Amino acid sequence: MNRENFRKKVDQLWKELTSSVDQINRSDNDIVIRAEEILMETDLTIRKLKDLLKQYKFLDWSDEIFFFKKTKPQFVAIYIYYSKVLAIEASKPYADAHALKAYYENERGNLLYFYNEQKEFISYYRRKSTYLDKKYFIRFKFDFKLKLSPELYSYDEGFSTSHDHIVSQILANDLLDQYLTDKIDSKEVRKNSITQMQNMEWTAPKVALIELLYSLHQTKCFNAGHADLAEIFRWAENSLHISLGNYHKTLSEIRLRKTDRTKFLSLLTQNMDQYLNDLDE
Repeated sequence: MNRENFRKKVDQLWKELTSSVDQINRSDNDIVIRAEEILMETDLTIRKLKDLLKQYKFLDWSDEIFFFKKTKPQFVAIYIYYSKVLAIEASKPYADAHALKAYYENERGNLLYFYNEQKEFISYYRRKSTYLDKKYFIRFKFDFKLKLSPELYSYDEGFSTSHDHIVSQILANDLLDQYLTDKIDSKEVRKNSITQMQNMEWTAPKVALIELLYSLHQTKCFNAGHADLAEIFRWAENSLHISLGNYHKTLSEIRLRKTDRTKFLSLLTQNMDQYLNDLDE
């Protein structure tokens, strides 16, 4: 398997996983049930990723570093994140709002231990440094002068490096920190801050918004192209207070249009051109 085919298959695995996670989170099930379903999906996907890697030989050290620094951690981060969410929510006490807030604050405080324990590597990672990548993200090259995880010998050496799991933990804990922050913030505070601004509603057809969001995603307009399609749609739904339903199915319907498949984008261009022409007169 060549690098292009390998990365295409990995990208397809990622798209399928994020789509599954998005669909599960759209259900009305309790977060505990949803987290369990997502963990099963993620476990299956990581196993597929591992099988793919067995069929591929890295071309050089930069190829291997890219996989263990960028690719694998995003899959494992989802598993770690939902494992922690499941543990937190399944152990949540049946208590009043004040007690629950204290519970979530305590859980958020527990994250500080990880950030303090790994502060040197976290600084290296967040600054996008590369000078130690060969030591951190190449298999079978553990430098015992560096700070290593005590669980290192439990890892699959063919599917792990000394620090790729720590990257996964960073990504997962960042998500968990936001999750807990949202839980800690009272509904009243959020409501007051929101009502200070006038709500914006999408009043054009939903299919038009879906067409627009797909176009923005393909043009890499969000987070320098690193935002997932599911993340973009969740952001739009939350911001515009709208449910876009099964947008994958809607895209299939857009593809079946016989003329002007991107008619909303054409309308935008037409109206903007007209506006500019009016200004010129």
